[in-house]
Amino acid sequence: MTLTLRHAVADDLMAVGDLHQRSRVAAYSSFLPPEALAVPTPEMMGDYWTQRWSYERDDHLLTVAERDGRLVGFTYVGPDGVDGRVDPGAGLLCAIHLDPTEQGRGTGRELMVDALHTMRSWGYDRAVLWVLRDNTHARRFYERGGWTPDGRERDEHFGPVVTRQLRYARPL
Repeated sequence: MTLTLRHAVADDLMAVGDLHQRSRVAAYSSFLPPEALAVPTPEMMGDYWTQRWSYERDDHLLTVAERDGRLVGFTYVGPDGVDGRVDPGAGLLCAIHLDPTEQGRGTGRELMVDALHTMRSWGYDRAVLWVLRDNTHARRFYERGGWTPDGRERDEHFGPVVTRQLRYARPL
């Protein structure tokens, strides 16, 4: 079973949205109520990625992971926006999501290594990401990869629920 990484194309975006929604439900259902995860639908997430990619593809990179031709994960990296300004020294890991069946197979690690390499090749000297405070599984994954909380926090809405996010950072 071969895992390949490649840059996304427009034809991937609806599948990315579907995977994104399935990944969110699997990852967040232990600490978010069902009503917080009912919307957006996979179709809405596909539309979201189609729109976002159309205006960010010049300075962001969407990378997809395929196992034997089937989409099983993705990352999205770009510049870090701090308080509405772009921090020229930091790259942002905007998203990393896996098909729930890919957990524990090394796919997340491969995607992370690739994302860090991309940010380094773009000239960034550090990387940042935001993670839900209650997502202990993801936090452990990032910490094993050398990420640490940097003290910044913010709130994120998931439907009717507000959750706390922590910012993690690491040198490149």
